[in-house]
Amino acid sequence: MTREPSVLRPARGPRRRTPLAAGVLVLLTALLLGTPAVGAAAVAPTAGGAAGTGSLPAQPPPPPPNPDDDELERSRQSVQDRSAEVGRLTARLAELDAQLDELQIEVAARGQEALAARDTADAAGREADAAAARALEARAATDEAGRAVDDARTRLDEFVGDVYTHGLDLGPLGLLSRATDPQDLMDRARLTDALSEDQASVLEQLQQARIAQANADSLARAAQEEADRRRAAAEEASAAADQSLVSAAAAADEQQGRLDAVRAERADVQARLDEAANSDAGLRAQRQRYLAWQAEQERLRVEAERRARDEARARVAQEEESRRAQTAPDRGPSAGPAPGPRSGSAAIETVIDRATSRIGTIYAWGGGNARGPTRGIRDGGVADSHGDFRKVGFDCSGLMLYAFAGVGIDLPRYSGNQANAGRLVPISDMRRGDMLSWARNGRTHHIAMYLGDGMMIEAPYSGASVRITPVRYNGLNKVTRLL
Repeated sequence: MTREPSVLRPARGPRRRTPLAAGVLVLLTALLLGTPAVGAAAVAPTAGGAAGTGSLPAQPPPPPPNPDDDELERSRQSVQDRSAEVGRLTARLAELDAQLDELQIEVAARGQEALAARDTADAAGREADAAAARALEARAATDEAGRAVDDARTRLDEFVGDVYTHGLDLGPLGLLSRATDPQDLMDRARLTDALSEDQASVLEQLQQARIAQANADSLARAAQEEADRRRAAAEEASAAADQSLVSAAAAADEQQGRLDAVRAERADVQARLDEAANSDAGLRAQRQRYLAWQAEQERLRVEAERRARDEARARVAQEEESRRAQTAPDRGPSAGPAPGPRSGSAAIETVIDRATSRIGTIYAWGGGNARGPTRGIRDGGVADSHGDFRKVGFDCSGLMLYAFAGVGIDLPRYSGNQANAGRLVPISDMRRGDMLSWARNGRTHHIAMYLGDGMMIEAPYSGASVRITPVRYNGLNKVTRLL
C-alpha cells in the first residue's frame, strides 16, 4: 500500500518510532515552547490524528484579568472620597446626637416647670374659691343686718305714730294716761321723747352694723378679685409652661427628624463606600492574582527548562519513561506559623469581639448579664414608656458586664461601680478596650467601651440599639482600664 504524506491525510494507523527519536522530539518541543516536556506518547499519532504531528503539551491557562494602574488609582480615590463623606456625616451625627440629648433634658425640665405651674394654678384656684365663699358669707350677713335695720325702723315708726295718735296706755306709761293736769301731760311727752331717743340709738347701732357688714363685704369682694387675678395669672403661666413643653418636645422631634435624615444619608453613603471598597478590593485582588499567576508561570518555565536539561543529559532510554508526565504538581502556599500564645492584647480583642458581636441588639434598661442579653426591668419612667421590660437586650452596664466576662472579669452591675472597678487613667491616655463613663452632678449615668481612633461601642438609650459611634467628650469624666 502506497504511503501518502502525513501532512495531507490522516494517518490510517499508528506508526512506530524508536524510543530515541521520540525522546529527541519531546526535548526539542519543550525547549522551543518553554513548557514542561512530556513523554514520547504525547507525540505519537493516534487513530484519526494527523500523521507526523502528535499531541502538543497542554497550554498554560489564560492569565486572569489585570486592571491597569489608572483603574486602580480611580478606585482608590473613590474609596477615599466616600470615606471622607462618611466621616463628615459621622461627625454630624455625633453633633446631632449631643443636641438631641440636650433637647431631651430640656423637655424633661420644661415638663417639671409645667407641673409646678399647674400646682401654682391649683393653689390660686383654691384661694379664689375660699375668697368667693367668704364674700358670699359677708353678703349674707350684710343682707341680714339690713333686714334687721328695716324691721327696727318699721317698728319705731309704728310706735311713734301710735304714741302721737293714741298716747301711751300700756305698760308703765299707762299711768300717764290718767293724768288730768298739764304738768302730767308734759311729763308724759318728755318720757315719750326719751323712748324715741332710745329707739333712735338702737336704729343707729343697727345702721352702723350694716355699714360694718358692707365694709366686710367690700373687703371680701376685693380679696376675691385679687384671688381671681392671681388664679388668672397662674392659669396663664400654666398655659405658657404647657406651650413651652410642647415647643420643646416639637424641637426635639424636629431634631430627631434631622438626625434620622442624616443617619439615612450616612447609611446610603456607607453602602456606596462598602460597594466601592469591595470593588477596590476586587480590583486589587485581581492584580494580586495576576502577579501570582505571572510568578507561577515564571516558576513553571524555569522548572521546565531544568527538567529538559536533565532529560537531555539522561537521553531518555526507555519509551515507558518518555510516557510519564514531567510536569510537577503546583505547590500551594506554605501554611503560616501557628498562632502564638494568648497575651494581654489578645484578651482586649476578645472583649471587643464580644461587644461588637452584639451590634444591633435592642436596648433594654436593666438587661444583660455575663451570658448575653436578658429581659429588661421596669424603671417607672422613660424605659417603661418604651416597653423595655418586654424586650430582651442590653443596657450600657449590661453590655460591659457581658464583654468582660469573656476573659473572666466579673464586673458589678451598676455603671458607677463598673467605672471604679479598675485603674483610672487620664482621658488623654485612653486606649483600645478601656471603659469610658459619663457623669452629671457627680453621679455616673452612662458607660461604654473605647475602640480606638476616636470611636466607641455602647448601648445608648431606650429605643436605640447597640452601636459604634464617635466618642462624646461632653460630660466624659472617667477612663477605666481593666486589661
